[in-house]
Amino acid sequence: GAAAARRAPDDPPSASVGEVVAAREALKGRSVLIVDDDIRNIFSLSSVLESAGMNVRFAKSGAQALAMLAEPGEVDAALVDIMMPEMDGYQTMQAIRALEGRAGLPLIAVTAKAMPGDRERCLEAGADDYLAKPVDLDRLFMALGRALGRALAREEPR
Repeated sequence: GAAAARRAPDDPPSASVGEVVAAREALKGRSVLIVDDDIRNIFSLSSVLESAGMNVRFAKSGAQALAMLAEPGEVDAALVDIMMPEMDGYQTMQAIRALEGRAGLPLIAVTAKAMPGDRERCLEAGADDYLAKPVDLDRLFMALGRALGRALAREEPR
């Protein structure tokens, strides 16, 4: 069950401990929407993100995520699984980008079958960042921290 949130032993963290701690701190009190059709992935990611002080909501399909995001409510970022039935992650991210008031929502694509060109395809579909499963926790915190930082910078008046 928790395999989706475990670090591969041969996969070194991409950031210093201090950077990861700072990114994790910045996530406290923030809300994240996990969009994944596999409840085991939702559970493992929720556990990790809640332990970092985040408020976690989840949707088991792209359609459910869109319905949730169409309603008013605080969502600061979304983790979107690419491999989902009916509406895949690419379609889900494109539809989120088209939702009124959600165009700038930080989106991080998550995929189990990392293939060449996936990252580019995710970014073209509207993702701010891309993570491969099993999700490296340091990379998860850094990706969320970067995406939220960029979103906040866009909201500040010039």
